[in-house]
Amino acid sequence: MRILCIGDVVGKCGCEFLRSKLPSLKKVKGVDMTICNGENSSDGNGITPSSAQYLFDSGVDVITLGNHTFRRKEIYSYLDQNEYIVRPANFPQGTTPGKGYCIYDMGRIRVAVINIMGNTYMDNILDCPFKKMDEILKETEDCKIKIVDFHAEATGEKRAMGFYLDGKVSLIFGTHTHVQTSDNDILPLGTGYITDAGMTGTINSVLGVKPEIIISKLKNKLPERFDFANGDCRMDCVLFDIDEKTGLATNTEILNIK
Repeated sequence: MRILCIGDVVGKCGCEFLRSKLPSLKKVKGVDMTICNGENSSDGNGITPSSAQYLFDSGVDVITLGNHTFRRKEIYSYLDQNEYIVRPANFPQGTTPGKGYCIYDMGRIRVAVINIMGNTYMDNILDCPFKKMDEILKETEDCKIKIVDFHAEATGEKRAMGFYLDGKVSLIFGTHTHVQTSDNDILPLGTGYITDAGMTGTINSVLGVKPEIIISKLKNKLPERFDFANGDCRMDCVLFDIDEKTGLATNTEILNIK
């Protein structure tokens, strides 16, 4: 099975670029399933029902999220209604809309897609991601293939999670930092890994935002309204080949689509 993991989609520009490139990429590469992080897919930050549906209509099978999940209140009910959009599982249970993982039934095989968020330099009100993963692995024992989007800031925490889950999940791809890393690999026990899949959005930007805004914020130490940049885009993504019998990775390939 070939699984495509797409880095954080930023704003309308990123969404439109994904739609223009994804169908042909899936055909050329023989992709069986597509997952993307869409927590920044709406202009003005966050995700809305319309931006989520745009991604689904563009060929995305499952959307994962992160720390901006609840920035737009209009997404709350959508998270409960659509089973193929998942928010970080370690948000407080019972009071938080949505769910932390989904089961994508492909007929011949069931795939668990899990979203988890780091604590280092992030929102430390969240449950421990390592302990939460232990719980979810028990709940998804009947799924041979398990895919994890670890939405985290610190490289060390991401690497640690990779080795913690090695041999227990099919692949783990990092999101949040919007910069694709070059460490895609298969870990010793067979789990596919990359620290960060990258970003789908404007190339000449600071993580998708107009550079002058970020420069002003850093230089003047005052709040700024983040406006997404426009211009030429790139879609950063990673391909993983998974053995359906073992549930483990056999190959990885990083892609930068312009």
